[in-house]
Amino acid sequence: VGTLEPRSLIEPIRRLLSRIGGYYLEARAEDVDFENQLVEVSGAYNSEGRRFYVPYDKLIIAVGSESMTHGVQGLEHCNFLKSIADARDIRKKVMENFEIASLPTTTEEERRQLLSFVICGGGPTGVEFAAELCDLLYEDLVGYFSAIPPEDVQVSIIQSPGHILNTYDLKISEMTEAKFKRDRINVTTNARVVKVNPKSVVYKEKASGKEYEIPFGVCLWSTGVGMTPLVKALVAKLPAGSQSNKHAIETDGYMRVVGAPEETVYAIGDCATIRKFYQLLVAIATGNVFRGLTLLTLCMLLAQPHFVDQVMKFFEEHDTNGDHVLDYQEFQELSGKIIKKHSILKVFLAHLDDVFKKYDKDGSGTLDYDEIRSFLVDAEKQCTALPATAQVANQQGRFVGKRINTIFSIEDDSEAVVKLPPFQYKHLGSLAYIGGSDAVLDMGKGMVYGGIGSEYLWRSIYFSEQVSVRTRLLLLMDWSKRAMFGRDISKF
Repeated sequence: VGTLEPRSLIEPIRRLLSRIGGYYLEARAEDVDFENQLVEVSGAYNSEGRRFYVPYDKLIIAVGSESMTHGVQGLEHCNFLKSIADARDIRKKVMENFEIASLPTTTEEERRQLLSFVICGGGPTGVEFAAELCDLLYEDLVGYFSAIPPEDVQVSIIQSPGHILNTYDLKISEMTEAKFKRDRINVTTNARVVKVNPKSVVYKEKASGKEYEIPFGVCLWSTGVGMTPLVKALVAKLPAGSQSNKHAIETDGYMRVVGAPEETVYAIGDCATIRKFYQLLVAIATGNVFRGLTLLTLCMLLAQPHFVDQVMKFFEEHDTNGDHVLDYQEFQELSGKIIKKHSILKVFLAHLDDVFKKYDKDGSGTLDYDEIRSFLVDAEKQCTALPATAQVANQQGRFVGKRINTIFSIEDDSEAVVKLPPFQYKHLGSLAYIGGSDAVLDMGKGMVYGGIGSEYLWRSIYFSEQVSVRTRLLLLMDWSKRAMFGRDISKF
């Protein structure tokens, strides 16, 4: 939206690798030969399509993801936000639409269509895009295009769940919705996009089943992540039954790809997901009885390191009186641990009294094994493992780097390797900019922050995460230019 220059955010990887004597090839991974430990590669700028092989001792798959389509037709008419090129395309389209809309030959209906901006998906990406776009439109562009009435400019969000920012605390969702209402951003929840036409979006209300159509000049598709073609091909090559997730490569708790040769292939970031802990608990619970021998046998079959200890500790901690049921206090402690591990379940467990009553079907005041199983099944359906954020990928990258270095230093000590701890995600808070010098921060455990000074907290976090002194200085310069001269409204 013209606040920052793209070059202020980009740091060439060769400059980073030169500090550690790294070797870099800019090329496209086409396939992986897991047995012979080779990556088949084609040159990124090689028009002849010549391929070559790169051998590896350790392979880390970190190729990101594609936007999830959900089977919706017409996504070729949408814009996406996955790269700098995507951002440039959106910026150019916004500016062109304003130029066309200001022409005297443009009809009122055409102008309203050109100046309608629709965001499909109310997660952090969709919300921040809507907020930044709204700032650009009403703080800068409307003032420069005097022929365009401000009321003709519309920004709309279509969200499938009941709230935008549904992975954040409910207070933040409600705060953001109220802020957007004041900023004239239309938010439609409990609605699913069914089709995208060249100039309109068709969505259906979940409650009534009625379909509505919104015209658009720019439509952003931001509704989750899915596998890239490379990841799909790699998953298909792994042993049958080793991979069951349809959206990412499954790894164990050490970020090792399930089904690949042990300790040689890792996956991190958006392209990977850790095999769900609660999904395994559900599998165990199908026997209705948690017996030590059953657990031990199943865990050996699953080949999950330390899983026996984790599960036994899990139930010993929460079934404190050893009566094989959970009372309300035990369930409360269990829920707190679940939320800490999977923050996305905060909304699902927001009203704990109601949740407990829902699963206490016999009204006994406790949850037996069948009721616990039912609860875990529903929780698993709501759980999407770790969020696809830079915070998660950053921690996973650090973990895998440290693990590989540690294994290299103690490779002759097999017992020490086995004792290395699994990956533990530490949630440092969820942050989102919601426009007009406001941002929201969810620290978990009911701690939310927004209002005065929140924008500067948001900026300071992004400033601290820059990878070099050069990008930090350029970032400060861009923010200063925007404060003095406003946003850049050129097309490029």
